Amino acid sequence: MQTPHWPRGSAVELEDWGAGSNTLAGSPRASGKILSQNPDGSSECGLWSCTPGTRKVTFAADEFCHFLSGRGSYVHDDGEEIPVEAGTLVFFPAAGPASPSSSKR
Repeated sequence: MQTPHWPRGSAVELEDWGAGSNTLAGSPRASGKILSQNPDGSSECGLWSCTPGTRKVTFAADEFCHFLSGRGSYVHDDGEEIPVEAGTLVFFPAAGPASPSSSKR
């Protein structure tokens, strides 16, 4: 098997994933592309983009994010705010007490 790689991530065409039912404010639309996924769904790798707005976010599995552009914040139910911008790295554990409750972009 050849190692999957994408020489220019900016050239990967994203699919429109729509507005979603988790919008809290504004009208954010998501788009993305799943680049690799285990057959059992235990792991996946992909690109994701969202237009401005506020959405309810729950992580069903651990998620590591590297933000390439834009800015926003994740706000936990307990009020902790995690600001993000280009270059930010964040590890979000699966849904639980530490899981963010909303994402503002």
